[in-house]
Amino acid sequence: MEDKIMSLVRFSNQMPGLFDRFLENDLFDWSNRNYSNTNTTLPAVNIKEDENGFEVEMSAPGLDKKDFKIELNNSVLTISSAKKAENETKEGEKFSRREFSYQSFSRSFTLPETAEGDKVGAKYENGILRVSIPKKEEAKPKPVKQIEIK
Repeated sequence: MEDKIMSLVRFSNQMPGLFDRFLENDLFDWSNRNYSNTNTTLPAVNIKEDENGFEVEMSAPGLDKKDFKIELNNSVLTISSAKKAENETKEGEKFSRREFSYQSFSRSFTLPETAEGDKVGAKYENGILRVSIPKKEEAKPKPVKQIEIK
């Protein structure tokens, strides 16, 4: 039984999947292009892959879809947001303490060569921003082709 487990481990180490290569080769590079210029934390991100493409899920509750800016510059996808909350004050109103509220962040991801950058789409629902990135046709897995023997 141990031999079978070791074979699986050895095989998975020798043949990393495409998603593994994203993380190992920094195809999704988060180094110095990700920042928040306030004391807030960066939104958490999940990256999923299937045979048709990739999906970046970003947890960003409390924002509205108009608060996001999504840009694709060459192969770098940048998701950013800036939100300023202002409380209206009535004429003649005085306060001894009022705290400003400003939130902003920016996260960037370098897309792999297999991504179809022209067809990136996004949807914001229930506090989750979903950015879908389809794969190029030539990168999608092809069905097994049977070769006729003549």
